[in-house]
Amino acid sequence: MNLETFFYYSQWFFLGYFFLLSSGYLLLNFTAIFTISKYMNEHSIAELPGGATDVMPPISLIVPAYNEETTIINSIQALLQLDYPEYEIIIINDGSSDETLETIINYFELSSFPEAYRQRLSTQPVREFYNCNHNKKLRLIDKENGGKADAINVGINASRFPLFCTVDADSILQQNSLQRIVQPFLDEPRTVAAGGTVRVINGSSVKRGFMFKAGLPKNFLALFQIVEYLRAFLFGRLGWSPMNALLIISGAFGLFHKETVVSVGGYLSDTIGEDMELVVRLHRLLRKRKQAYRITFVPDPICWTEAPENLKVLQHQRIRWQRGLAESLFKNIGLLFNPRSGAVGFLAFPFMLFFEWFGPLIEVFGYAIIIVGFMTDYISFNVFITLMGIAIGFGMLLSATALLLEEISFHVYQRPMELVRLFFAVIMENIGYRQLTSIWRLMGLFQWVFGRKATWGKMTRNASWQKKENE
Repeated sequence: MNLETFFYYSQWFFLGYFFLLSSGYLLLNFTAIFTISKYMNEHSIAELPGGATDVMPPISLIVPAYNEETTIINSIQALLQLDYPEYEIIIINDGSSDETLETIINYFELSSFPEAYRQRLSTQPVREFYNCNHNKKLRLIDKENGGKADAINVGINASRFPLFCTVDADSILQQNSLQRIVQPFLDEPRTVAAGGTVRVINGSSVKRGFMFKAGLPKNFLALFQIVEYLRAFLFGRLGWSPMNALLIISGAFGLFHKETVVSVGGYLSDTIGEDMELVVRLHRLLRKRKQAYRITFVPDPICWTEAPENLKVLQHQRIRWQRGLAESLFKNIGLLFNPRSGAVGFLAFPFMLFFEWFGPLIEVFGYAIIIVGFMTDYISFNVFITLMGIAIGFGMLLSATALLLEEISFHVYQRPMELVRLFFAVIMENIGYRQLTSIWRLMGLFQWVFGRKATWGKMTRNASWQKKENE
């Protein structure tokens, strides 16, 4: 094959890839629009009636914490203010090397307490248990470092209630979030997991754990990530949920049926994408058992989380996410085209495999081939403009649609200038930023392929959204 033939077939392959990708996302888009319209008609944004609280099951909130001294107090304060009839908060200090443990103990006046502990899931050793004398909801567990999955498993072992909710230690839940996310378990008894929406907190304001103003960050990286999160949650997960084909529930905010999770072995400590891996494994094993179940996404319970504001931290995050995706799909490859797998095995898994797992490889080399082909005259100017226009223009269309869904549904950002800035981000994130994240994802894929040891990297938090008492 000569170079002219190579570039000829490459440009058609690249065009075909984006056609399939566009078709898939457009179908998800239409499904999401229908789903959000139906959901908004059936669910009031107002609080649930007071009588409904009588049937709400108690929930254990599990918060793994490693080196979170900067944000942990506000996060716990937010959890203590949740509007829900019965819940407990279990903070797991995963061998932090900073002052996380001491900060929590001192602020909430915790004391050591001997507790009966049933180790149903194998974990690293637990050092000590702490209770809060003036608020019985709050408990703290200090353990040896074992990673996030290991810390969550400790929380599951120590939990007292039938449902558990995982919450990141740098996150803030809105006061009605538990009321909303538990609704699928009330509507459909077969529900084993439900995920809520995660939004970027950068630029917003929180005081004593209460979110009193949603805003936009000045940092461009954080602003672009707001658009990314809207796109991922408002049509990505909304699109797959009605088909019972949701493959990921964010580790920052997910509600699970405890006995079902324990029955499949809990969270795996040998993967860096423990949240997605658990959900994919639930699909695989529950279908293998021929057990009826639902895994669903609820759009209006909101968890606010801090997004990286520098390139190095963001790079580590995206490499980690891609490795986690690859590990999750590979460990559960038996779900692919399994006769019992339904939409999750015949639609969602192949989509993730081709467009998310191998997507960075195709996209990065596709862009490179198009640019090199144009510079060497193997690809004409008209074809170059057409291919780049399709690739970049469709990304803008998807982002704009996600912003439209946000505006016709929850309308969190209400000021005109905020919408102008978000529309600016919709345009600009597709010119350079999205291609850069594809390169990072490709790095994550290569690291997984060549077996390089996975690391979390250091998440630097500025916590500028936290306001002091006198502000």
